[in-house]
Amino acid sequence: MIKKICFVSGLIACLAFLVPLAPAQETSGATSAVAAAPEASAPTPQLGSVYRPASDIARSGYAHTTYVLRSFDGGIPHGLSAPGRIQSGINPLVTTEEAETPQSLGCLYVGSPGSAGCIPNYNSGSGGPTAVGYGAIALVDAYDNPNAAADLLAFDNYWVLPPATFVKVYANGNGDCTTPPADANWSVESSMDIEYAHVFAPKAAIILVEACSNSMADLLYAEQVAFNYIVTNYPAGGQVSNSWQAGEFAGQIADDSTFADFTYNFVNGYKTPILAFASAGDSGLGVGYPSTNPWVISAGGTSILRNPTTLKFVSEACWGGSGGGTSTVETYATTYSGGNTGPWADFQYPIFGQSNRATPDMSFDADPASGAWVYSAYGLGAWGVIGGTSLSSPALAGIVNRNGQKLGSVFLTPVNSGSDWFSTWENNFAYSQLATAKAYKADFFDVKTGSNGSSAVANWDYCTGVGSPRGANGK
Repeated sequence: MIKKICFVSGLIACLAFLVPLAPAQETSGATSAVAAAPEASAPTPQLGSVYRPASDIARSGYAHTTYVLRSFDGGIPHGLSAPGRIQSGINPLVTTEEAETPQSLGCLYVGSPGSAGCIPNYNSGSGGPTAVGYGAIALVDAYDNPNAAADLLAFDNYWVLPPATFVKVYANGNGDCTTPPADANWSVESSMDIEYAHVFAPKAAIILVEACSNSMADLLYAEQVAFNYIVTNYPAGGQVSNSWQAGEFAGQIADDSTFADFTYNFVNGYKTPILAFASAGDSGLGVGYPSTNPWVISAGGTSILRNPTTLKFVSEACWGGSGGGTSTVETYATTYSGGNTGPWADFQYPIFGQSNRATPDMSFDADPASGAWVYSAYGLGAWGVIGGTSLSSPALAGIVNRNGQKLGSVFLTPVNSGSDWFSTWENNFAYSQLATAKAYKADFFDVKTGSNGSSAVANWDYCTGVGSPRGANGK
């Protein structure tokens, strides 16, 4: 089912500052500390030819895409008529990387990584994960992708995936445009976003929310449209993915609650849980916004390493381009501000104590050498292999959706007369497993090799966070 909806008037005025209902813990005499600086190490070299689009340029007040394309000659990639094998060896005696598919990624992150079925199958009809999911996943991007619906249909038809319920929404109610202008580079971004959110949560509605431009003002407005659209139309809730990044800025704390469901779902008694995800970046060690927002699940990147003979899964490593690091703006506070880390967002307290926000939180395949096949007619002309944490964010949103925990930022308990503290429940859940003897190993792959400028290590690190997901539990 395909619908197109244009917002031509303002949103419901639902961004009033909300005071926490009751503190979950008392703090006194607290001091703010800065998370330990990442230990520098040489980033893992990128294999093969990589093309970085013109949309991936940082400018003050504007966001940029966080994807990179696998190029066959070092130049601008051209679309291929159909997916196929493109080998890229790290060390031919040890491991290799292959372009991944819905079938192989579904097998790795949802099924059994050691099974023969995890070898990429490029044939039409190779399928993907089982058809589960709920509510909606909104993908916030800049500019118009005129071929978005057709791209998703072509993608689903080739792999024989369940048909998607797809809606395109123009975030034009702020008056900055009537129809967002088309942009080829951002169209690659949005096609990848909608396709891989759908891969992992086929039963969730896919909502593409298009901002008038890549200005932070327009993208923040589009974020509001995305959250409000889910609250209004999908009472079960869902996720909002942001495969873009801007630099941190002094006033970002005031925008943090734009990415939290309590800003919107108070209109229905906080009954619509929604989580926001954001790409950690594609230029190695370093941070950006909204990835450092404590209400957001920050998505880091890995490389998938395979046996060069059998192509069976061997390991995941830190992708050298994955973003990560420590925020200079999101500090620890004991007075609620709508942002910052603090008693309401203390999922990293066991690691860093009363300290600044560090990223990422969890990770997914992002290396273009082991990137995913994407169909983008307007951006590429057909098929291409794409990586970057732009792939991580929508895929992780789909994985969290399919696992159905339905966590948001509000949990109300009757014993407290329904009055509780806003908290970062999804990150609380994921981080709580780091200290467990069994759950962590079952629910996440602990990435211990590779570097983005800071080496991956056991447990949490500045490249992959708690690690990459496995199976249906713990996230």
